[in-house]
Amino acid sequence: MSYAIEAEGLVKRFGSTTALNGVDLAVPTGTILGVLGPNGAGKTTAVRVLATLIKPDAGRARVGGFDVLTQAQSVRARIAVTGQYASIDEDLTGTENLTMIGRLLELSRRDAKARARELLERFELTEAAGRSAKTYSGGMRRRLDLAASLVGHPDVIYLDEPTTGLDPRSRGEVWSTIRALVADGVTVLLTTQYLDEADQLADSIAVIDRGELIATGTPDQLKAQVGDQTIEVHPLDEADLADVEAIVAAVTRVRPTRNQARGLVTAPVAEPTLLADVVRRLDDAGIAVGELGLRRASLDEVFLTLTGHPAEDAA
Repeated sequence: MSYAIEAEGLVKRFGSTTALNGVDLAVPTGTILGVLGPNGAGKTTAVRVLATLIKPDAGRARVGGFDVLTQAQSVRARIAVTGQYASIDEDLTGTENLTMIGRLLELSRRDAKARARELLERFELTEAAGRSAKTYSGGMRRRLDLAASLVGHPDVIYLDEPTTGLDPRSRGEVWSTIRALVADGVTVLLTTQYLDEADQLADSIAVIDRGELIATGTPDQLKAQVGDQTIEVHPLDEADLADVEAIVAAVTRVRPTRNQARGLVTAPVAEPTLLADVVRRLDDAGIAVGELGLRRASLDEVFLTLTGHPAEDAA
């Protein structure tokens, strides 16, 4: 198998803080690796090392077959980086932004304009090409930012929390764009706090918490670590939540999660037949239920099981 990104034992310290503590990564060419973790987990530090922006204190990494330390220039020629905030010039039009980047990459004026037209059409921004970027919606700005990343035909793109702050519709637009990039053979390393985003996009996932890689695998493999399915119980009376939690814990023999805001108790189950036991005990206790059922485990539950806290918590 060909790997676009390989990292072994990456360590990076900032004073007394260890941002990366022996992280290993492997991303097959033409796939998406989702790197999950809360703020401060080490995701952005890993991207900066792999993009040759900072040097690791230990370990090694190769991108496109080139060492990030000894062959940094060759690595830079093959990558693009898009951060949380669009790096485009909002006073320039879409065409001017992309043409300027092409010229900075030493394309001729003619080739830079041709590449700008090509990318604007690809990202469905042709109609807005002559407008200043400050008039674009959030999703349009992010798509223009991604288009800017592609001017130089990179083999690998690092997307560092690319949908932070976007509304659901704009996030969906960016997801479609990312899928199209990979369909063209580009390799993507995507860092995100949004577990549904990783579930939608990633071929494989690496979970980082407090600088350490704590789990890797496909979304289905990680979900299987929690349990094949999850039981959900929504009592009609919120006052019954504690009793429901105790019943679910007794039947499943695992610690349930109580979501007070949603009035919901959930727990992973290995045997679907346990649902009937929960129903009987709720009936015996006289607890009326609004909703009760089984569903597949979510990545949120995987993260909570692996780390002991939700993904949105700050490290």
